[in-house]
Amino acid sequence: MGIPATGSAASRWRAIALAASALALWALLAGCARTPPEQRLRESLAALQTAMEARDLEGLHATLAEDFVGPEGMDRNGARGLAMLSFRRYRDVGVTLGPAQIAIQGDRATVRFSAALSGGAGKVLPDAAQVYEVETGWRETEGEWRMTSAEWTPKL
Repeated sequence: MGIPATGSAASRWRAIALAASALALWALLAGCARTPPEQRLRESLAALQTAMEARDLEGLHATLAEDFVGPEGMDRNGARGLAMLSFRRYRDVGVTLGPAQIAIQGDRATVRFSAALSGGAGKVLPDAAQVYEVETGWRETEGEWRMTSAEWTPKL
């Protein structure tokens, strides 16, 4: 027959077991709570779309990586300048994205989609519209996806 546990020793063991169980549950929930990489990437793409429609240069600039490269060697500041010209020309900017095809390889991703862009002076119909096939490159740093490259080709 073993040594009977005293009330205080048994209480301590129960408290330790309870604390260990709570810690394990917390770790499990914390692991589940982390947003999956593809969802975070889709959120970054949506933030880019929102920034363009809101004519938000800072929001647009924030989604681009420092080393962003666009068509014909366009850099991050060049992309911002192109957006600024469009925002000055058109009071209303519309951006409609088609379904995104996402391929993630570690901390890098490629996203392909179609984009319908329109701009106008606030009338019922836009003054200009074009559909593009777009391929973008992305890099994840510290849980944030930033666009590193973009190429687009007019579809119509």
